[in-house]
Amino acid sequence: MKILAVDIGTGTQDIFLYDSNLDLENGFKLVLPSPTMMVHRRLKQSLQARTPILLTGHQMGGGPSAWAIEECARAGIPVYMTPSAATTLNDELDKVEALGIKIISDDEVNGLSSTVHRLELKDFDFELISKTFADYGVSLNDLAAVAVAVFDHGNAPAGVSDRQFRFDYLDERIKSHPHSGARNSLSAFAYLSTDIPPIMTRLGAVADSAGDLPCPLVVMDTAPAAVLGANFDPTVMKCERKIIVNVGNFHTLAFRLGDGIEGVFEHHTGEIDLPKLEKYIRALADGSLKHQDIFDDMGHGALVYGTNPFEFGKDEFDVVVTGPRRSMFALTPSPSTLSGTRPTGRGESLRPYFAVPFGDMMIAGCFGLLAAAAEVLPELRETIFASLSGEHRRGIAPWDNAT
Repeated sequence: MKILAVDIGTGTQDIFLYDSNLDLENGFKLVLPSPTMMVHRRLKQSLQARTPILLTGHQMGGGPSAWAIEECARAGIPVYMTPSAATTLNDELDKVEALGIKIISDDEVNGLSSTVHRLELKDFDFELISKTFADYGVSLNDLAAVAVAVFDHGNAPAGVSDRQFRFDYLDERIKSHPHSGARNSLSAFAYLSTDIPPIMTRLGAVADSAGDLPCPLVVMDTAPAAVLGANFDPTVMKCERKIIVNVGNFHTLAFRLGDGIEGVFEHHTGEIDLPKLEKYIRALADGSLKHQDIFDDMGHGALVYGTNPFEFGKDEFDVVVTGPRRSMFALTPSPSTLSGTRPTGRGESLRPYFAVPFGDMMIAGCFGLLAAAAEVLPELRETIFASLSGEHRRGIAPWDNAT
């Protein structure tokens, strides 16, 4: 059985081809520039040439792509966008037009000059990924499922904060799946493509851009996928309760996990440093963290459900860390340099453990996607969790099971 897992971030898109006949360490993987970075680079070329730009396709991740689009418009270069593509910048299209961008209908696209530089926006390009694998002799024609993760703020109503709207959504998902049977309920943030809530427009755009796949599509939020994947590090798996922090390029999320999700906070990575992050982690641990503490600091917010405080010092580390900017913790001593399981006082740095599930931190989100797919598609559960738990470790090499 094969499953394609694609974790799409701001800097990279991390791709893993799961094959149930292989040990997970032998699965084929790619770490490539993210779609938003690819668009950014192409638009920078148009900026230098001052070529008019047409952007069609779907809503996709902003950040670098949005910055480049806005830079072209500010430079006086004609920028045209179809309505669906324009939601990459803002769900309220009048605000997109206020940037000097012209919104045109799909019918008007054909009337533009052939000299216009045309780009199709999309987070997930199954055709391109399939071609890349095919160039190496690997076919994706026999997939049992595809699982894709992106970060989705959701489509907030006019006048409602995107940050608050997203956190209200997180709260609703956690409360509606307190004992779903999913591992720590993190897969409550995963959906079959036919079940995506209408408010989650970026997840919906992934499903639209996927087209007619030959198998089911599962979509998920990136941070819960990374945290769920980090749980499969063998050292992390031994801990009944833990705090796992995903330090992403744009967003940092920390989950307190025990009997389900006991608490979570989400901040913008660019707004925090290590002392501030550790302060919030401690408050999450003892239950004193308030939503307004994070929200008023330009973060998204916080939720605390469990009443049993998390105590540092019971394990040889205090916090599990993953994510592309995990080096924020690199200046603190590693567990290997510390003796015993000394308690961590307020004046001491938290001791991090850098999770490496199946030997690869960059693919943690893909392993989380696999676990979530096992929950969303019960017919795949037994096989996937046998692989994730090591029950199917056969020592088979790729050449013994040629694809």
